[in-house]
Amino acid sequence: MNTIHFVGGEKGGVGKSVVARLLAQLFVDRSLRFTALDADRSHGALVRYYSDFSSAVDLDRLESADQIVEAALGPNGRVLVDLPAQSHRHLQRWLEQSDVLAFTREMNVAIVFWFVTDGGYDSVTHLEQLLESFGNSFRFVVVQNQGRSKSFDQFEASDGYRALLSHGGRVLALPELDPAVMYKLDRSGASFWAAVHSTEGPRALSPLERRRAKLWLERAHAALEPGVELRPARREAPLESERAPAPNGTFFDDEVTEAVSRQ
Repeated sequence: MNTIHFVGGEKGGVGKSVVARLLAQLFVDRSLRFTALDADRSHGALVRYYSDFSSAVDLDRLESADQIVEAALGPNGRVLVDLPAQSHRHLQRWLEQSDVLAFTREMNVAIVFWFVTDGGYDSVTHLEQLLESFGNSFRFVVVQNQGRSKSFDQFEASDGYRALLSHGGRVLALPELDPAVMYKLDRSGASFWAAVHSTEGPRALSPLERRRAKLWLERAHAALEPGVELRPARREAPLESERAPAPNGTFFDDEVTEAVSRQ
């Protein structure tokens, strides 16, 4: 099934772009064809670090946002969208004015929302708002970013956590990377793979820093991979064409005949 992966979290500084970059690298490493669209005009991490796969998209302009669905209907099928902070209003406007949710159902396009959180009050509140708006239309994956917080007790005691589980959502834990190594990865201006394997130049990691970064990348991908394999979200009312029982199948068509080359 063709799939749109939104990576957001509303709150700034929770690590949304790091998760988007990790998913892009995971797709590359698994030879999964995809299109990346960067809606974060202030940072543009996907465009900067994964330029071979990425282009910018403007959620403020409906015709620009339409690229998201158009890409999902294209030959790659898998679309990764890095959302900026405070994007709920713009996303909802596009979805409503273009009737995107009904159209994607008709076209058999699934939508997964990766909600990156630090477990704080603002983040939990934003999740509750998103679930109220899209809980029956998106499949939610909450990523607890351990690089931003050591405790997620407030989230796990919240109404948002219970609502997430009631909608069949999933919670994943993203392991922390040493901040000094993360800073050097960000400063490199290259994909995670390129930064980890580069041994020359003033911005190259030391041998043990490369080792730590490789281990973190492996653990991060292992943590996120279950979210990539999720099945489509439940819907309040299926379309007439969907009322007949469908055969069981996997959420993604993960086998591709043409491998994507690394950066």
